[in-house]
Amino acid sequence: MVWTGTWVAERLGVELIGDEALPALLGLALRRNPKRAHLLVSSVLGKHVPQRPSVVYGSGLDLGRRVRALLGDEEAARAVVLGYAETATALGHAVADGLGLAPYLHSTRRPVAGVARAGGFEESHSHATSHLLLPEDPKLLAGDGPLVLVDDEFSTGNTVLNTVRALHERYPRDRYVVVALVDMRSAADLGRLDAFAAEIGARVDLISGAAGTVRLPEGVLEKGQALVAEHERAYEPGAGSAPGRGPSTAPDVVRVALDWPEGLPDGGRHGFTPDHRARLESALPTMAARITEALRAPAAGGLRFPAAADQPPAGTAGTPTDPPAEAQLGSAAEGVSGPTVAAEPGSASDEQPGSAAEAQPGPTATEGVSGPTAVEALGATVGGRAGTPAPPPAGPRVLVLGFEELMYAPLRLGTALEDAGHDVRYSTTTRSPVLAVDDPGYAIRTRLVFPAHDDPADGPGERYAYNVAGAGFDAVVLVVDSTADTPALHAPDGLLAQLAAHIPRVVLAVVPSYTPTASPYVPYDATPEVTEATEAPERSSMLPEPLRGPAFSSYAPEEVGWLLQDLSDVELEAPTEEREEAIQSGGAHYAESLPVEYQPSDRYQELFHAALETSAARIARAVGTVTETVLAERERPGHRPVLVSLARAGTPVGVLMRRWAQARHGLDLPHYAVSIVRGRGIDANALRWLAAHHDPADVVFVDGWTGKGAITRELADAIKQFEAAEGVTGFDPEIAVLADPGSCVRTYGTREDFLIPSACLNSTVSGLISRTVLRADLVGPNDFHGGKFYRELAGADVSNAFLDAVAARFDEVGAAVDADVKELLAADRTPTWEGWAAVERISEEYGIHDVNLVKPGVGETTRVLLRRVPWKILAKRGADADLAHVRLLAEQRGVPVEEVDELPYSCVGLIHPQYTRGATGADGKAVVSQ
Repeated sequence: MVWTGTWVAERLGVELIGDEALPALLGLALRRNPKRAHLLVSSVLGKHVPQRPSVVYGSGLDLGRRVRALLGDEEAARAVVLGYAETATALGHAVADGLGLAPYLHSTRRPVAGVARAGGFEESHSHATSHLLLPEDPKLLAGDGPLVLVDDEFSTGNTVLNTVRALHERYPRDRYVVVALVDMRSAADLGRLDAFAAEIGARVDLISGAAGTVRLPEGVLEKGQALVAEHERAYEPGAGSAPGRGPSTAPDVVRVALDWPEGLPDGGRHGFTPDHRARLESALPTMAARITEALRAPAAGGLRFPAAADQPPAGTAGTPTDPPAEAQLGSAAEGVSGPTVAAEPGSASDEQPGSAAEAQPGPTATEGVSGPTAVEALGATVGGRAGTPAPPPAGPRVLVLGFEELMYAPLRLGTALEDAGHDVRYSTTTRSPVLAVDDPGYAIRTRLVFPAHDDPADGPGERYAYNVAGAGFDAVVLVVDSTADTPALHAPDGLLAQLAAHIPRVVLAVVPSYTPTASPYVPYDATPEVTEATEAPERSSMLPEPLRGPAFSSYAPEEVGWLLQDLSDVELEAPTEEREEAIQSGGAHYAESLPVEYQPSDRYQELFHAALETSAARIARAVGTVTETVLAERERPGHRPVLVSLARAGTPVGVLMRRWAQARHGLDLPHYAVSIVRGRGIDANALRWLAAHHDPADVVFVDGWTGKGAITRELADAIKQFEAAEGVTGFDPEIAVLADPGSCVRTYGTREDFLIPSACLNSTVSGLISRTVLRADLVGPNDFHGGKFYRELAGADVSNAFLDAVAARFDEVGAAVDADVKELLAADRTPTWEGWAAVERISEEYGIHDVNLVKPGVGETTRVLLRRVPWKILAKRGADADLAHVRLLAEQRGVPVEEVDELPYSCVGLIHPQYTRGATGADGKAVVSQ
């Protein structure tokens, strides 16, 4: 059999090094990701690759039994098992089942009204990074027994460290156990877990099914990204996947009533106890029988599903042994299961719990060895029965397809169907976008694309089902929870229609979504009963999770979470002159509309790239200086800074500070972007969200630069008002900035007023995000402020090019940063507010009499020229090096540039005072002052 990592290994030079079992457990695929282009694809997880349910469930049971042996029965009974959404929710369940005595909880990305949050944390490498913990019993995580953390893959250790750090602050305990199917840490990461355990004063053990690492050649990220770009066009939305009959307008779906036990949770989102498992076990045979009846119903093409009595017992001599479905993907006849190996799953942690399993030399990606497959070895002991796995029974091939986080209920229904004699495979849909390549040496052969159908908190987006189309399935049993049984699921482009285009029989099984105060589930298309109106449940306290790229912004999802609401579909732009007239006349606030996005000329873009080339090292030095200052003054034992940038000028700086902390110290600092509006204050709902998820004392506000200090004062006043109104204390209104020419803050990278290229452009250097919007008809009292994602400007986007150019200079400025920080920490950095004094003087000297129309500094002057109606530009004599783009913009808009002496800034932009549309000529250019 061909290893399903061969295609990637041959093209990128990637090698899988370690236990002999690894090639059978893991394949390779590619994805668009700024940090890691390759994706390890598990063959026993039940997410991307359809697999026998007994194998998937058995792999988790085995790990759970090893945890119980490690802890002993007494400690196991005091333990709590925590799994990670979305990929490890069923794995965590199975580990808890193997442990036998402990309750289970998995993280979730779905806020649930009325359920208090017991915590949250960030996952650094995921496309959707924020996790919520929503136990029904608030005391579930508050005990001092061992906490068992379960994930499918343990690589850098960042996710586990983030989790333990967040939970240990609230619920300290003495012991943690980390469980993973594979331990894939690099040599550089092996010691981090032990060091962290020593830091918090707790024992941290590690148990894995196999261990090794991925050897990556130099330049693999760029090569991987190029491969993705080359091949992904074949799988663009709407381009289809494996050939099928085409989605029908009304797919023929059989809905089966499972008779799910009343009050039984659908999974571990709010907790799942051993008693819950016992109830589920007793109900599984009846539910499997109901699904079997649905499968026997007359099917298209005369397909017949025999009754259990018609089938020979599994493993009986003469039973046909067709190749498994995972070996029949796409058009190729070859299988995609891994090379066969003779190996017992395990790692060095079998003998030395808690120690890192050393990677041993093993077959390279292109080598194959013979023997029973590792997945068969993992699945050989299910329910305590050891032995060689039975060959699949005769009869039609059935796929049980779960839904994102809902993995355990479909998995157990799959094992029950197996026990009933069906030939079953199991996998689940996912949020994760992965490249599909129809090659037997590649782990993801086909991809179905469909819209989200559970009204997700982070907004609509694409979802995926891998290795389903073209896999030779005769029937699919789609298992969703009632929250996801929506019109979008049944739409012509929905998941059901996509499945019906490729598989003859589609059965829908809906599990009631469990919440502590759940009301009876009614199918989405049922006729509602007329009842007396009641008050809708209060949802104001359940703020949505942060928006993240690529659904919102061109930044990678781990770079920043936007605490904004998406107003991309709302027409908010107005001509610059109309906005200025409305703002100065008092008819509108500047945050109630948006300027038309400036489209830079070729000449202006050349200036941007030239400025970036010459100033990248200077910016990198300022980034390093401000980040190291923050870490020196704000980091404390058991805590780490939480970066909160002021959207949008502060956001590129926040991303760069996060990158510096990661590159220099291995720290994954959470980073969010929030809205602050002059005269209206900071978004109070964003502060409420931050206070619910982080210690306010850890929050560090970040901005790009200071002008006269108006936002600095605005933030201080807003924090004071928020704390008085909410009773929440701890937020520090001090802003950390890249440049502080106005001497308005204590924490800065430099006080020079120099060109920061990110100030040269608007959304195209800020993740394609607009200025923030605050308008009463769009933003309610319980909403985040708004913003727009300009997807249509992707061709002109230089956001990531800017970040990468600056980050590439981090190493060369390290020594200078160390010297700068040492000097700054010993210096008196008390703000002098000299910038504010200069603005007041200029306002009077030029007869403006309004400091809000005086915009000091290169960044603010650029904004005047791009967004407002400029009157004139004051340029400091001799500051030409940083003002080329300002002079070009002024020339294009017909704005005079006046050379002045004794200016504390490189330049100052003056907005036209008492503006009316008569203040511009017929060509719309500014009128020269007489």
